[in-house]
Amino acid sequence: MKRLLNIVVAVSSLALGVSLFAQSVPEINYDASADVISLPSFGEVAGVATNSKGHVFVYARTGHAVATLGDERTFYHGGSRLFQFDQAGKFVKEIGQGVYSVNFAQQVRVDPQDNIWIVDAGSNMIVKFDADGRLQMVLGRKPENITLRSGPGVPARQLDVKPEGGAAEGGRGGGRGGGAAPGSGINGDNFSRPSDVTWDRAGNIYVADGYGTNNRIAKFTKEGNFVKTWGQTGSGQGQFNQIRGIAADATGNLYVADAGNKRIQVFDGEGTFKSQITGIGTPQAICISGGATPYLFSSNSNDQESMDNGEIYKLRTTGQVVGKFGKAGRMAKEFGIVNAIDCRTEKDLWVGEIWNWRAQKVTLK
Repeated sequence: MKRLLNIVVAVSSLALGVSLFAQSVPEINYDASADVISLPSFGEVAGVATNSKGHVFVYARTGHAVATLGDERTFYHGGSRLFQFDQAGKFVKEIGQGVYSVNFAQQVRVDPQDNIWIVDAGSNMIVKFDADGRLQMVLGRKPENITLRSGPGVPARQLDVKPEGGAAEGGRGGGRGGGAAPGSGINGDNFSRPSDVTWDRAGNIYVADGYGTNNRIAKFTKEGNFVKTWGQTGSGQGQFNQIRGIAADATGNLYVADAGNKRIQVFDGEGTFKSQITGIGTPQAICISGGATPYLFSSNSNDQESMDNGEIYKLRTTGQVVGKFGKAGRMAKEFGIVNAIDCRTEKDLWVGEIWNWRAQKVTLK
């Protein structure tokens, strides 16, 4: 009996030790600089990315969009700007000036061919530019309706949309997709505040459509033709609650930052659920590094009114946590609402911050 008791105590201690070890995340030493680049116009840095030459692209919210009255519609443009810098941090040019889709910056990514992609949550569009900044492809379309406020103290609403309590018009980007499950959206590029974009080795395009009423992933061919969609609002496998980021590894697995459910879900390219990663706070910005051993980086960004959290986790693609670095703050080496991470290597990162209106270059030791 005594021997049995000792075994139970030993097993319990081992389990406790594993639990304590799992909760102890090593701190990663790092340096950071916010002075490598100087933005021509300052604003919230929603996206930052690099190309194969080391050039840096920053998609920033630099002001309010301008409304222009057309014959039948009101056109919103401006409000965000896309900047390019060389590898030394010198300003090169602005891309997409006057482009119809540039309203409210959400993300910028650079694909393996050095094409530049912007994700704009204001226009519900994903736009592809080539390496020289020439327009190549457009996914999505601006809503037909505009938000109005009919008087002081009266909530804003959209034209031709029934007031709260009634069914919304079956328009683009709707959350129910004409009677489908909540958050499943409509087949095709009917986005509702898309948040991110990534690609597999075949060039297929995956759009995270999850900051508005939709909670889904939409897949397109490299030519931009719609293939399929998966996901809806919820907390089960393959369900989402505010998708804030998406990244793909070299084998074609997709990592989806399911912020509302405090997890990263992993799928294959057809949307089949494979696993999930938890215990890293609320994932927002994510990226997967290059190199022989890829690593997954995920920001546990602080809330808008909070100085809590703010760290960035480094993980293996299996979900094992390697370590973390950083905290919320205003100073250098601190982070304020990290909305973008670029990680071409596991040591050299760029971090885009909403709070602090900057992109920091981070070097892990």
